Amino acid sequence: MSSFDRTRDNYGFPAPLADAMRRKGIDLELTRAILTRYNAGEFDRFQPVQPTGFPRIDGKQIVDLTVPLEVRVDLATAEARLRHWGLDLDLSAYCRVEGETGLFDRAGLTRIGILLYPYVGYGVLNGGSASSYFDYKKNVALSPELYEICADQFHFLAELGRNKAKALVPGYINEDGTPGATFIELKMRALLLEILRYQLYTGSKEQRILPLFQMASIYNYQELEKAYESFGDSPYLRDLMDETGVEINKEVLTGVQPMLAAYTHSSFGRPKEVFTTAYGKPNNPLPMPGGHGQNFQILGPCYRELLARGVKLVYLGNVDNLGFTVNPVAVALLALQEKTAGFEFAFRTIVDTKGGVLVLDQNGRLNCADLGVAISQEEVLAAEQRGEQILFNCATGLFNLEYLVAHLEEITTNLPVRFSDQDKDAGRYSQAEQVTWEVIGMLDDFYVFGIDKYDRFLAAKIALETLLASGVGLNDPRFPQAADPAKDLKTTATKLHAGLQRKLMTVYGLKKVAGRWTPKTIAELKKEMSAAIP
Repeated sequence: MSSFDRTRDNYGFPAPLADAMRRKGIDLELTRAILTRYNAGEFDRFQPVQPTGFPRIDGKQIVDLTVPLEVRVDLATAEARLRHWGLDLDLSAYCRVEGETGLFDRAGLTRIGILLYPYVGYGVLNGGSASSYFDYKKNVALSPELYEICADQFHFLAELGRNKAKALVPGYINEDGTPGATFIELKMRALLLEILRYQLYTGSKEQRILPLFQMASIYNYQELEKAYESFGDSPYLRDLMDETGVEINKEVLTGVQPMLAAYTHSSFGRPKEVFTTAYGKPNNPLPMPGGHGQNFQILGPCYRELLARGVKLVYLGNVDNLGFTVNPVAVALLALQEKTAGFEFAFRTIVDTKGGVLVLDQNGRLNCADLGVAISQEEVLAAEQRGEQILFNCATGLFNLEYLVAHLEEITTNLPVRFSDQDKDAGRYSQAEQVTWEVIGMLDDFYVFGIDKYDRFLAAKIALETLLASGVGLNDPRFPQAADPAKDLKTTATKLHAGLQRKLMTVYGLKKVAGRWTPKTIAELKKEMSAAIP
């Protein structure tokens, strides 16, 4: 439960303004705390990330997961660590042994990763409604020609999902034009499939594995709860819940993110105040999200509860990334090497125009620089033309939960709060946000996983990206093309579509029947899994 539910204190705001803030779901306590810290100069220490170069894959801290692997591990140390967690394994059975060192390939890491599933939690950042996802200007900006081709399907999807929680929007469109499973149904189905894989591999009917948790918004958590109640009849989940014994729709740990108030524009100087005249009306505050970086505070109780249950590693990623699923190889690497975290980065493509890129910052540390803010598109393009490999943040992290819980207060306090000035219909104001992935600059011993974008980063920040991945318009002769493959939207769309089809057939356990993706039977799934376990 959020702090705005716990008190009627006005935190120094005039009563009419405080009442208006409460009505809009704004957290008065957190809004005041940020305001106080800003005016005291406490945020002045947060300097912008200043890129000084781009790191290369070194096979040690930055590991390419798309190529054959051979990872060296001290067996005695790793076995002792796993025993501390509660898993007694003879690791020599999963690798090639040289003295006291084990050399693990992908198959061995996969087997260990599956055995570690009881110690892994899976967290989803749900965000707010899908209104910006269907924003006309944002979608047209990707490609006016592509928008024209996809206009009918765009409007069909918008009618289904506009103003719904993003998690409840279809994650793809079938070839026959019908909507597919929602983003969150696909997440739940993928987890159920991994639970089934664990049960088949171990012969155990263990059910308390891979628990699902989420950060929802004050505006959509009730909508999500109501939808999850109906998922007992979901064709994508029903059979798997019966088979595994896991009612995944009833066991979602949730942290509810309140809104912050917008603040006065920086041109007004200090002291900064709450912006109170949205759309020219008095006592009319503007509710704004505080960024996914607030998860370290909002999900704190969930993290502590999971640790108390024996969970040692937690995934965290966005609901709209269909590539974000459990990777047993990454799980095994983090556990065996006792890293604090692992973050996924992919080589940048033409559609990757918003987000962060991996850089060396002014302190010589690996960091994530926001594209278009900390580093310009022109700088990135110039580096690519020089032959440098630009790794684009996939917004997927795997954290050591013991470390995370021990440092939650420190991370919450020291994760930069960034203020950005806005000039929009509501007026001129500033917005305060924390970005989850700036935590990278605060950690020392972590992995960067280089991954295949078309396998692990099928993200959809706008509806047109969902239509691209669904293959809409690919056969239309008007589809925009360019001579340079790196700038050719059709090349990218073709790869996205192929990647989505692979994911639907594998980690989501679907098959295409008469132009529509439908769930494979339990018998089909078991047969495939038994053949695929290394």
